[in-house]
Amino acid sequence: MINTLLLFPVIAGILMLIVRKRFFDNLILNIYAIMHIVISSILVFGKDVQTSIPYFAADNTNKIFLLVLSFVFLMVTIYNNGYSKNLPSFGVKIKNTKFCLYWFMTLAFVWAMTGTILSTDLGIAWVLVEATTLSSAYLIFFNRTKNAIEAAWKYVFICSIGIALAFVGIIFLNISSGDINSLNYAILYQNAVNFDPFWLKLAFVFMVFGFGAKMGLAPVHFWLPDAHSESPSPISALLSATLLNSAFLVIVRVFKIVTIAQCDSYARTILFVMGFISLFVTAVFVYHIKNYKRMLAYSSIENMGILAIGTALGGFAYYAVILHLIGHSLAKASFFLTSGNILELFETKRIKSVKGLLKADKKTGWMWIASFLAICAFPTSLLFISEFLMIKTMIAEKHYFLCTLFVLLLTIVLYGIGRVVVGMTFGEKSEDKAETINKNQSKVTISMYIPQIIMLLLVFILGVYIPDSLNNIIKLAVFGF
Repeated sequence: MINTLLLFPVIAGILMLIVRKRFFDNLILNIYAIMHIVISSILVFGKDVQTSIPYFAADNTNKIFLLVLSFVFLMVTIYNNGYSKNLPSFGVKIKNTKFCLYWFMTLAFVWAMTGTILSTDLGIAWVLVEATTLSSAYLIFFNRTKNAIEAAWKYVFICSIGIALAFVGIIFLNISSGDINSLNYAILYQNAVNFDPFWLKLAFVFMVFGFGAKMGLAPVHFWLPDAHSESPSPISALLSATLLNSAFLVIVRVFKIVTIAQCDSYARTILFVMGFISLFVTAVFVYHIKNYKRMLAYSSIENMGILAIGTALGGFAYYAVILHLIGHSLAKASFFLTSGNILELFETKRIKSVKGLLKADKKTGWMWIASFLAICAFPTSLLFISEFLMIKTMIAEKHYFLCTLFVLLLTIVLYGIGRVVVGMTFGEKSEDKAETINKNQSKVTISMYIPQIIMLLLVFILGVYIPDSLNNIIKLAVFGF
């Protein structure tokens, strides 16, 4: 089954490049999305199923990451069926072959993330993280605008520097490991207690900054606001809800090596610092943003910071980290897809140009509000549970100052995003946009509502009840930290 997940996109991609028909390419993407969720569900929940091949495996740590990727990919694909029909909008003329590359690169992007998550070897994970950069750079650049070109170059430049830093970190890890000439996670875990602490600490610094750049942690986050805001909305959803998770998983793997080597207090300090800087950066910039998709990008930086803080806290906070990862992926994907509806209706990303969203399209308006409530941890959002558990852990461990700072920064971010959402949603429609809205209402099809509704329902239901089967998978993932 793992072979199918990894080989099907390669064969399908070759066929897509040969055929180059929009219907065929979109069909292939839909087939892979269904195949991905089915196989992932069997790997995660199935019993007596072979879950490994050489260099790739579904283990206790990565199963929840794989499941989140599969589900979000399926939702994005459903949305994309309606969205892709209107891709040549806003006066942007793109050749048919370029549209075919859109589906091909999306397939390649998901393949690279799948490989990163399933990899059992740090070296292979490093290669596949770079593959996510190369495949998604085209998707960021897709609209061919000046800002899109700038965002794509910034993305490639910063992430390439990050991946170079991670490579240096891998070299230092290899020096630390002495005679162990392997980057297999299991072998590294088994022998980590004998690693040289100096080189291991140095390796962690380089890798957390390298893979942290891909994850969107401050202060190496600079690509993220531009890339997320300039990408087509389905790609923005994948970037925020799945790519960042893939990079985070690699950091979790490396963090476990450091923990086994008993150098975790050093690693936790670094994660605390990067986590709180991420929250601070979001709290500052969220009040100066004029682009609502850019606002959502900064929210992703904030939530990656929360994951880093939860990982640094340890103990019961690990459980909260997994809950937060699930909740953020679903809520942020919904938020970005709904922003795609707004862009279709208003033909602008400027916050000031969008007024009276509820009157322009009631369904989109309510989904915009619900996505905000979900991402800002409003009860019964799953993020409310995760953030509550992190605060509880901070208090239990007597991190009173950090707890106060954590709550203060989250409140500032909540208010900053909330005032934008309320301003865009309520009131009268912008008179200068009335004609544009009426013209574009037919473009927002049923497939551009269903994914958000499903994901939002899950976010709020899981905040009340988590099925035992899913809870067991989450508990198993905690042992990976």
